[in-house]
Amino acid sequence: MASADVPEESPQSNWTSIGQDFVNELGDLSLFALQTLGWCLRRRPAPGTLVTSLYTVGVRTAPVVAVTGLFIGMVLVVQSHASYQRLDMSSLMSRSVNLSIVRELGPVLVATMLAGRVGSAMAAELATMRVTEQLDALSCLGVSPIHYLVVPRFLACVLLVPLLTILADFTGMMGGAGMSIYYYRVESFHYWVHAQGSLKPWDLTMGLIKPTFFGAAISLICCHRGMKGTAGAEGVGRAATEAFVISFVVILILDFFIALFLNSLYDYLWTASDLNPL
Repeated sequence: MASADVPEESPQSNWTSIGQDFVNELGDLSLFALQTLGWCLRRRPAPGTLVTSLYTVGVRTAPVVAVTGLFIGMVLVVQSHASYQRLDMSSLMSRSVNLSIVRELGPVLVATMLAGRVGSAMAAELATMRVTEQLDALSCLGVSPIHYLVVPRFLACVLLVPLLTILADFTGMMGGAGMSIYYYRVESFHYWVHAQGSLKPWDLTMGLIKPTFFGAAISLICCHRGMKGTAGAEGVGRAATEAFVISFVVILILDFFIALFLNSLYDYLWTASDLNPL
């Protein structure tokens, strides 16, 4: 018996379906973010939930962030020392190392570590609660799952990611200084003299604005994927994986657009004031 011919889907219809799914997911995430922000403005977190989230996001992540920042600073010195040594300018390494850590590597790497360690755990935990119908039980009791579960995690990420970035920046600069002074025998006095003027207030501001947006994006994406997780162990694992992958891609996209906006803002404010001193 001849089998019936199954019509193949055209590439155009596949791209259309992918585009529709992307728009639907983006709209759902936007509504989820608006609901979370609404609960943040209307009511403070439930008692005991914020402290637990602060401990999970901040205290348990701090050692990993400190070690990451330390070795990033050391690696930057290892990679840049040869170039500076050819020009007999090894003491100037402090400028490039500190600026790279504070403006780019510190915020991005801390956000990536947070997405991998905390974000995936958030998504898996909320997906498990959805599979075991704990979210439905909260709704039946008159408790909003977004207010009880998402708001504390959102606030913890927004508040603590900048502080973790400061920790990573400090350990990174200390790692770079130790590698330069004790391994490559750079004169410590000249190293710290050049390091003293390497960072401006705008660089520090830029290095703290980015982590705030990164923390908000990580918490919203991971909680959204967790609360939309499907049934079964496979659904929980998929929610955790998707949460990390999407968060990582969004971190890179946000880093590009925020850096572009802040650099344009800096050029507009300070360059315009230099051209028009009056």
